[in-house]
Parts: sequence; C-alpha cells; structure tokens
Amino acid sequence: MYADRLGLDKTFTIYDIDDRNRLVKDALESTGIDNVKFTPERLAGAISKAKNQLLSPAKYAEQAFDFFAQTTAKVYHAYEKKLRAANAMDFDDLLYLPAMALKFNEELRAELDSRFQFVLVDEYQDTNQAQYVIANRLCLNYRNICTVGDPDQSIYKWRGSDIKNILDFERDYPDAKVIALEKNYRSTSSIWPRRGG
Repeated sequence: MYADRLGLDKTFTIYDIDDRNRLVKDALESTGIDNVKFTPERLAGAISKAKNQLLSPAKYAEQAFDFFAQTTAKVYHAYEKKLRAANAMDFDDLLYLPAMALKFNEELRAELDSRFQFVLVDEYQDTNQAQYVIANRLCLNYRNICTVGDPDQSIYKWRGSDIKNILDFERDYPDAKVIALEKNYRSTSSIWPRRGG
C-alpha cells in the first residue's frame, strides 16, 4: 500500500533467501572483491543484521573498522543498488523500510499512528531494533501499546533480537501498567501420570 513512499513501485518483488544470496554474489563480483574469503551467505547474514539494527549502507560503512565489516559495507552498498534497480526488497526490508519510513517520514508516521490506535506485540523480548521502532513510532500519539514477553525467555539474539527492548519498556512507557504473571497457567504441577493411579 505504501510502496511508493518507500521508494518502490507497487509491483515490487520480494526476494527469498536464494534470490538474496545470488544478488549478494553479484554485488560481491561487481565490487571486484575476492569471494573466496567471504561467502555470499556470510555477507548476506551481516547485511541482514545491519538492516535489523537500522543501519543503512552509509551508516554501516561509518562503523566498519575491520576488514570483514569494510568488505560487507562495499557489498551492502552494491547490493542495495541492485535490489532497488530490480524493484525488489528482501525479507529484512519488510521491517527495515517501514521502520525507516516511520522514523523519518512524520506525515506517514502520523497517518499510521492514527490508523492503528491500538498495538499488541507478543514475544516482546525477541524484538529487534526495527520491530521496536515500528511499535514505538505507531504509539506516539495514542500510547495504546500492549506487549507480552518474558526477559528470561529471549532466544533470538542470533537473529538480532535486543533484550533491552523489554528491559527498558517501563522507561520507554512510564505510564504503562505492568502485570507480572508469576504463576504457571500452562500446565498442572504434575505432567506425568502418577504410578498406581
């Protein structure tokens, strides 16, 4: 619906992982970097992580201090150009582009904030930076956000989740009511059948 505001034609394509890896390989070759040292899959993983942290190619390049990061920065820049030339986005762009639009396009942010006056986020402990920004920017005017999560059950750090999102929730929303569910309602105390019964 908002593809044109994200710099895409409404007939855009979503690239799957295989498409993404092929395009990263093309970007790698176009930069003239020896791809024996870093595989397209490894570079694609670094680009994915950068997008989940809302780092554009330029921002990523600013903090690229080691050889791998500097290589990734060059490939990331070429990869993004190729993606846009193909009127395509990858799976990470499904979060990255809306998050960036909500962060920097105040008109769009206000329009969506008004449209979605209640936001519910499950498994909040496993949200990444892009997801955090989307939820936060949709709740600036109405402040109707309900999150469910358990900081002791964060399992997706390898996919870019940031435990600080749930740990800082009360700081971010000081007017929120926090309800701790300290009793286990999922199962009875005895799961195994009792002997002799």
